[in-house]
Amino acid sequence: MALRNVIGLDHVVIAVRDLDAAAKSWEALGFTMSPRGTHSAHMGSGNYTMMLGDDYMELLGVLVPTDHNAGLRAFLEGREGLDRAAFTATDAAAGAEEVRARGFAATGPVAFGRPVPLPGGGEAEARFNVFQWPRDQRPAGLGIFACQHLTRENVWIPELQSHANGATRIVRIEVLAKDPGAAAAHLARLIDREAVRESDGAFRVPSGSTRGDFVFLDRATLAARHPGVALDGLPEEGGAALVLGTKDMAAAAKALGTAPGTTVAAPPSRATGVLLRFVPA
Repeated sequence: MALRNVIGLDHVVIAVRDLDAAAKSWEALGFTMSPRGTHSAHMGSGNYTMMLGDDYMELLGVLVPTDHNAGLRAFLEGREGLDRAAFTATDAAAGAEEVRARGFAATGPVAFGRPVPLPGGGEAEARFNVFQWPRDQRPAGLGIFACQHLTRENVWIPELQSHANGATRIVRIEVLAKDPGAAAAHLARLIDREAVRESDGAFRVPSGSTRGDFVFLDRATLAARHPGVALDGLPEEGGAALVLGTKDMAAAAKALGTAPGTTVAAPPSRATGVLLRFVPA
């Protein structure tokens, strides 16, 4: 039985060393960036978001070292890129209890917030309750947590959901793994879902509802899925690619500067350690 209080992919966390420079790189790929946000003082981090339909991407960087961002700092010592994925929690406290009941020592929920500069001026507040799966439970190196949005209207702001590349949703997260089947089974146990083997040997784990999937695969399979895209900068194991749905493939190709008839994608060197790919929504 799937978790009742965790309902699918909410957002992905892309860890970056230079927050403002990363925002400019993603803006150059056709994304509308939120104004820069600053998290609660104990978190010591800041972010930019790229809001889609029901999900989003978050660029996260360290502003002040704190105990809370020690994990982020450790990740950034090795590389930039896909560090964690968040699920939407309808009730973070109940979701954490569900996870504990399945034998995993979830931590939280923890409440935090951040001010949200509004596109037209003024400021609102975004508030969240968050819980985490144990830090040692990272399938193929990808961390997971769950986020209950208490003020969705201050996060999914209509002006921030329109992008020059036409992006509308996260279709899937692709994760490099030495043993894709074992890594997929690991995630499936953590979120109480089933892994499905795909025709090319990759393993897919649905996140829930109509939200994006997780796909675990080896490097050769990743290369075959994204022909002509350089994989330099991707880890041996860990979050590697984001496949986004777009309502306008021509607009996505123009934003990325890809030639007609080629894969509409950007290599990790252009997207702070992430292979970015567009497909029709």
